[in-house]
Amino acid sequence: MDLGIANRRAIVCASSRGLGRACAEALAREGVHVTLNGRDAERLEATADALRAAHAVTVQSVAGDIELEATREALLLACPEPDILVNNNGGPPPGRFQDWDRKAWLAALDANLLAPVLMIRAVLDGMVERRFGRIVNITSAMVKTPMAPMGLSTGARAGLTSVSKALSRQVASANVTINNLLPERIDTDRQKGMAELRSKLGGVSIEQAYEEMKGTIAAGRLGRPEELGDACAYLCSAQAGFISGQNLQLDGGSYPGLI
Repeated sequence: MDLGIANRRAIVCASSRGLGRACAEALAREGVHVTLNGRDAERLEATADALRAAHAVTVQSVAGDIELEATREALLLACPEPDILVNNNGGPPPGRFQDWDRKAWLAALDANLLAPVLMIRAVLDGMVERRFGRIVNITSAMVKTPMAPMGLSTGARAGLTSVSKALSRQVASANVTINNLLPERIDTDRQKGMAELRSKLGGVSIEQAYEEMKGTIAAGRLGRPEELGDACAYLCSAQAGFISGQNLQLDGGSYPGLI
């Protein structure tokens, strides 16, 4: 299917690896010119080179932490009129509610609420004026199925979900959509870190930890980053203009609820 977004321009935050990179690759495959971002400049440029080699699109890169105003400004200087914004950032580690002080909560809000909200604020008016915009936030399955150890992530990302839903109703008539992708157990470095933590704390092997993870997923396997990337590309497509304010779960059919 031709998604109708060739020659559009996209900013993809935290895209040097993992889910962000998968989204950038899927968009580049569709002919979208992409501006990448990541904290590790060497890894970021390697990703940019790989996309340039594989796809006939313009690939720019802006190194820096998306939580910093200077990084966000640099992204907008590199791509001042984006048609597509993919918000992504690493989540806070799991832990105990009693251990999270004000500093921990503010760090989570900076990373997973304020950074994406401020990126949306910066691009939204231009998208409305140009009568095309696609905003996709990568959040977490924990938004709909909160678990106490993931409270920092859940709290911040639920706030982003609420803000995005409210905004989506205001801008839908301008062909601007805002949607969220809710991954669970996707095979990325973050899941590797979770397996290592489980192995350390639970006295099991890394292989056993991975098997435990797979056992929590109805599909019986971890998700692949490219599956999320393809879902992102579709939500950014011309065909997805009637889909907005939604939370698309990528969890192998694991969520037990109806809505």
